[in-house]
Amino acid sequence: MKTPAALQPLVDDGIIDEVVRSLKSGKEATVYVVRSGATLRCAKVYRNMAQRSFQKRAQYQEGRKVRGSRQRRAMAKSSRFGRKEQEAAWKNAEVDALYQLVAANVRVPRPYGYFDGVLIMELVMDADGQPAPRLGEVQLPAATALLYHDFLMQQVVRMLSIGLIHGDLSEFNVLIGPDGPVIIDLPQAVNAAGNNGAFAMLQRDVNNLRETLGRFAPELLATEYAREMWALFEQGELRPDAALTGVFAVDQTVADPDGVLLVIEDAREEAIQRALRRNAEEQ
Repeated sequence: MKTPAALQPLVDDGIIDEVVRSLKSGKEATVYVVRSGATLRCAKVYRNMAQRSFQKRAQYQEGRKVRGSRQRRAMAKSSRFGRKEQEAAWKNAEVDALYQLVAANVRVPRPYGYFDGVLIMELVMDADGQPAPRLGEVQLPAATALLYHDFLMQQVVRMLSIGLIHGDLSEFNVLIGPDGPVIIDLPQAVNAAGNNGAFAMLQRDVNNLRETLGRFAPELLATEYAREMWALFEQGELRPDAALTGVFAVDQTVADPDGVLLVIEDAREEAIQRALRRNAEEQ
């Protein structure tokens, strides 16, 4: 095929030798199959997004580190420079996340470099050497669904152990390779400790996988892995090899607003009495 303009500099520099074909095109990026020597890889070409997209991304970007105070101020003001920095930060987030996750032994595509808006990474293939299907495109025996769910929960735990949440994990962002699931698409990766919506996003990720694999193994539908791993994370006790049960007792205690108000009133009265006693002693 004709080499896309964004990939021509990589061909000229010898980073890739040939663009084989387009693999996937979406709102965020277009992915191509490319050849480097004798090896097939992916080239993810990020699109430049309109301003309206930045507002949608804000929920994911909360808590992310920014290079310097100038960039932070510009991004807050949404100036032209600030929008450019937001764009760069969004693209770099996936690259940074992939390197961190590979180091943490999470099964994601291995990155091979980032070149001016183009991410070169591993091409995940199936047993026949074709691009691997997505989780939502395969039919599974119950036993395999249970194995895949256990594996994916382990991957989510490893991610959370280093402070990351995928943020958009579903049947569309998991490929099925010969050795099992591979997690993809991470530009919206969330800072678990610095984002106020972190638990909600973790719960959505985990429950998306629960619902998908629960179609083949219905017993998964009663599990509560997100709450269990988040409770351990909040207590500082989550480990990469944590053995989870999927069982979590949700606090069903009914709130007693009258009792709370009574405690507050007692505390206020006690504070008043202390103040009166201090005034009396000073006189």
